[in-house]
Amino acid sequence: MKRADKAVRVQELLDELIGEPEIPLDHQDAFTLLVAVLLSAQCTDERVNMVTPALFALANNPLAMSKVAVEEIHACIKSCGLAPQKSKAISKLSKLLIDEHGGVVPADMTKLETLPGVGHKTASVVMSQAFGVPAFPVDTHIHRLAARWGLSNDRNVVQTERDLKKLFPAEDWNKLHLQIIYFGRRFCPARGHDLSTCPICSWAATKTRIAKETVKRR
Repeated sequence: MKRADKAVRVQELLDELIGEPEIPLDHQDAFTLLVAVLLSAQCTDERVNMVTPALFALANNPLAMSKVAVEEIHACIKSCGLAPQKSKAISKLSKLLIDEHGGVVPADMTKLETLPGVGHKTASVVMSQAFGVPAFPVDTHIHRLAARWGLSNDRNVVQTERDLKKLFPAEDWNKLHLQIIYFGRRFCPARGHDLSTCPICSWAATKTRIAKETVKRR
């Protein structure tokens, strides 16, 4: 089956099985989403949602956060992975938002990527979910599923993003990003997964891929 044909069927199944997904990170606006996405690197969404209430009670906007000591930020988020680095990044980006962007999170990919702790994936999530700009954030989970389904060649996340953007309509990228994440959690885990019984892998994955991952499970 050609990639384009697979993409059509994948999207149909995602609409059927997942529907309209909600953003998994609790937030109130672009700034709190930016901070939450930054925290989610090497940390589960569940853990992020556990620590952000205390953090946002302390400060929920750039001006307030810029006045909070790094140590206080760290105390709120210390159970997240890479907490020391993230604490410093949150403090620095808050100050930069005040000094260079009028205290407003910029709706601009390039400007977002200049902020401390904000990479391409984080910027893409903010652009798509805070501002509604079509983007296709690709993390390791989406990268893995795209490779399993034969929609990309498993080279790297940059190439996977390019491949997915070519296969799916731009107006659906924001929804698809979340749908694939939810599908992976519910039906297509990284380990111990039987591809032959998966609603998508069972027909989208090649026999070689199924055999390869079957060997890994043994």
